[in-house]
Amino acid sequence: QVQLVESGGGLVHPGGSLRLSCAASGSIFSINVMGWYRQPPGKQRELVATISSGGSTNYADSVKGRFAVSRDNAKKTVYLQMNSLKPEDTAIYYCQLRNFYNTGVQASTSWGQGTQVTVSS
Repeated sequence: QVQLVESGGGLVHPGGSLRLSCAASGSIFSINVMGWYRQPPGKQRELVATISSGGSTNYADSVKGRFAVSRDNAKKTVYLQMNSLKPEDTAIYYCQLRNFYNTGVQASTSWGQGTQVTVSS
């Protein structure tokens, strides 16, 4: 019902920047939260940032001040601007969409296929 396609990953030197995009299609509820998670090599998946359909944002402490999440509802796309990248940011980055009923009950969770971000000198 929901499809998420990430793009924008790649190889960057420490201190560099990347901008990830996630295009959503299918059954997207009016009330939803889109976000980014990442999975470093050999580690578990962790939250990076989220943004609600109303524009409220949340960030992991490790990326505050360096990353910025935004969304374009007309394009059904969420972005992650990543600045001052560090080697520890290396991971597969996944896009997530959570749909909610107007009662606040979660209806579904969807994931993209992931895009690789590598920060290395």
